[in-house]
Amino acid sequence: MTWAMLGVFVVLMVIGAPLFVSLLAAALTGFAWIGDPSMLRIMVQQYFGGIDVFTLMAIPFFVLAGTLMNHAGLTDRLLVLCRSVVGYLRGGLGYVNVVASILFAGVNGSAAADSSALGSILIPAMEKDGFTRSYAAGLTAGSSLIGPIIPPSIFMILYGTMTGTSIGGLFVAGIIPGLVLGTAFMALNWAHAKRAGFQPTGERFSLSALGRAVIYAVPALVAPVIILGGIIAGVVTPTESGALAVAYVVVAGFMLTRQLTVSALARSIAETARLSSAIFLIIAAAAVIGWLLSFNQVPQAFAGFVLDFAHSPLLVLLILSAITFVIGMFMEEIAALVLLTPVFAPVATMAGIDPFHFGIVMTLNITIALITPPMGACVYIVSAVGRVPLEDLFRSIWPFVATALVALLAIILVPSVTTALPALFGF
Repeated sequence: MTWAMLGVFVVLMVIGAPLFVSLLAAALTGFAWIGDPSMLRIMVQQYFGGIDVFTLMAIPFFVLAGTLMNHAGLTDRLLVLCRSVVGYLRGGLGYVNVVASILFAGVNGSAAADSSALGSILIPAMEKDGFTRSYAAGLTAGSSLIGPIIPPSIFMILYGTMTGTSIGGLFVAGIIPGLVLGTAFMALNWAHAKRAGFQPTGERFSLSALGRAVIYAVPALVAPVIILGGIIAGVVTPTESGALAVAYVVVAGFMLTRQLTVSALARSIAETARLSSAIFLIIAAAAVIGWLLSFNQVPQAFAGFVLDFAHSPLLVLLILSAITFVIGMFMEEIAALVLLTPVFAPVATMAGIDPFHFGIVMTLNITIALITPPMGACVYIVSAVGRVPLEDLFRSIWPFVATALVALLAIILVPSVTTALPALFGF
């Protein structure tokens, strides 16, 4: 049954069918294989049950908050702050790109939104500052991977919902790994700036300028404080924190920056509805596939196969990461996460891997797929917003993929990077 479902899914994907249609067709194949028409009611139950989860409501809220930040002028304020912190360094705009992704990640949780919003501003600016356009686009795509790691994170919401892992705990667990990933890309930018012969800008770091930039950026910095502070303090759930963030950004956009308009608010809501609907269609269809895989005892069979020759948690993590990386290159990221998690999470549990550690490793694995050809969504986005030929970007993206993989390996080898903060805050 499993191989028949896989065959139908691959064929439909190759001919260009929508992803949720491919998943549902594979599910119908599985139910037909069972041969009991009465079980089709389970397909309907699982389809709606897969999205009838309160925590999933956090997804549209975080997407909307990030979109509204752009229209409210809050993203520009973050960029001013980033310039004052690292813009004076050799190759400063490259550092600004990474630091801006770290700050923007605290609101949106989406790499696609990060690469689109920041790429349209920073790629032309970096080219004007002496960077090649392909490098600027590659760094923008690479640093956008920080978005789903530093909380909030759409991928973590999905993972936590499917596995029963605390989403707040996952959010907290992602803070240090996100900073590790950002540090890795800043190290790459340092090496590139030195190799390319960039000269110091001549500007000096100024505490007074930094103070002014911080004050200017305060309206933008409040949003991530609302999200993280409320979750860590246990005052609100992730869904409620997302709703509060949206409410705050709307108020800030209309009353503080006064750049948000009614028409921009309407466009943001419509765009959020479109994107969220696409995500929920995939989640619902993948939930049916997940039930069929469980019914056919695929997770148990896979766990037995892996654990037969992988006798340490480290080896299990390396094997699962390698499989996820390869599959992520050829499958849409949300679909890959929703399909692989029900199979891989039981293996991690049986191997004695901390659930927060595996959740972050799984999330980062799926996130890296966003910049790996041929399916990496962020590569296509920065190619469009940066006007970089896609074939050039496919050739130049690999150093950024390698940098992300080095960060992933460091996180795998040092579990305390992901487990220390959740333990500290009682998750």
